[in-house]
Amino acid sequence: MSPFQPTTTATSYPAALSAYMRQVYLWMSIGMVITGLVAWSVANTPALRAAVLGNSVVMIVLIIAQFGLVIALSAAIHKFSSSMATFLFALYSALTGATVSSIFLVYSLGSIASTFMVTAGTFFVMSLYGTITKRDLTGLGNFLFMGLIGIIIAMIVNMFIKNGTMNLIICCLGVLIFTGLTAYDTQRIRAFGADAPLDDPAAMRKGAILGALTLYLDFINMFLMMLQLFGGNRD
Repeated sequence: MSPFQPTTTATSYPAALSAYMRQVYLWMSIGMVITGLVAWSVANTPALRAAVLGNSVVMIVLIIAQFGLVIALSAAIHKFSSSMATFLFALYSALTGATVSSIFLVYSLGSIASTFMVTAGTFFVMSLYGTITKRDLTGLGNFLFMGLIGIIIAMIVNMFIKNGTMNLIICCLGVLIFTGLTAYDTQRIRAFGADAPLDDPAAMRKGAILGALTLYLDFINMFLMMLQLFGGNRD
């Protein structure tokens, strides 16, 4: 279902799609920058590090808030103003930065940088594939979504049993799943962009925020799982 409401004003399909996708990638990039800055700040500020990483209750609250924001933006973005949708996306990006800030304490900066570049390259290739392929990726997307549910369940179970082999399998499968989802989500978002109303900046912004959130989630999860597989510890 398209995130845009029907409009009676005719728009140029190529122009609307191009403007929409530019906004999607722009807001995704802004979200990544916010996440990186917050993660770095938390990891390198003793008071923040103790408050976030040293308190399991705070961490649980932050994770629950993240889930709540994703659900709110995905299910009820039409009810928000464009400014509120933007604020909630920025807030989600900041909360994610806080919850993943431990990577700066566990992994070397070189490993984080190189893994980020590999993830960015993989993301670019798969997003490009989702853009240019003529194949309908809906079936693949449904299969990958079922796989995603499976690894989420496995991750929850592994939080209690703490099995290293299972964690390795989860990360390998996770990288494959989010790599595939990048192509599928790009194709789906571009289909949404076909209805982008150039004459309604607020609707364009909300649609772009929703698309940016989707691709942001693909990227950040792919990055974190690649980091677990290939990242070198600080010690």
